[in-house]
Amino acid sequence: MKNLTKTMAFLAAILATVLLLAGCRNHLSSSCTLALPAVPDAWTTLLGQPCWRIEWIDPDGQFQRKDILPGEGLAVELAVTWANPVTAWPYWPNHNLYPGGFKPAGGFFPYEVSGGRLRLSWEAGPDTVFYWELARYASQTLEDNPDTTKIPANFDWLRFRELFTTGVLTDPVCKDPWLVDWGSVAERTISANFDRRRLVPENTESTAIPVPVGTWYGSSPFADPLFFAEGESPVFPVRQGVNIWVSEAGILRVSGNAWMLTGWD
Repeated sequence: MKNLTKTMAFLAAILATVLLLAGCRNHLSSSCTLALPAVPDAWTTLLGQPCWRIEWIDPDGQFQRKDILPGEGLAVELAVTWANPVTAWPYWPNHNLYPGGFKPAGGFFPYEVSGGRLRLSWEAGPDTVFYWELARYASQTLEDNPDTTKIPANFDWLRFRELFTTGVLTDPVCKDPWLVDWGSVAERTISANFDRRRLVPENTESTAIPVPVGTWYGSSPFADPLFFAEGESPVFPVRQGVNIWVSEAGILRVSGNAWMLTGWD
């Protein structure tokens, strides 16, 4: 119940910001069929094909969410007057892996639209999550400081994307943007301004966990797998929140110093 309340509060915060953007029905809209990305082979081999939770903003400025099964498609209606994000969270309910555990794919209207299809990619997933985080923190400040430049729809997303291809960021962040704490970056962007120097890997704690040897795959589609040989003490880079790795031995969940390994049987 606590997690549900927190989630609803988060969605309400996003909606408050979006309504300021929309104000009323936006008649300039477009219907796009979503093209989901290929799922990493390691995930499908161990977990099977995922379900997807799709999140977007409709032309009325309302936050929308829909879950689809493997192989299903979805068309969404989007306003065309601002950069409009769509996020797709993969999840596997048969393995008790629910939306939020694995990193999402994403895309923006109009940047990824061609022939009526909005192509979602893993590369754009961090962009859309950063959008939602900016919306969350902006909604907390707009009442006292009605600065519309803080609304994420007015953020220069194309210039933001160029940061990952022009060599101004560190190699680890360019390779795996999920190393960044996007919530922290969004909070400081809204309270001050955007600064690319904040796009650095979040601190981790090296934690030894006595799991079976072999290859372990993380929840980011960009993360290199961890391999532990016989006689080696497995050590995992643990971040804040729940960390997930999967292997032939099962599903490892780690939060702080607490961990749980769930086998496949």
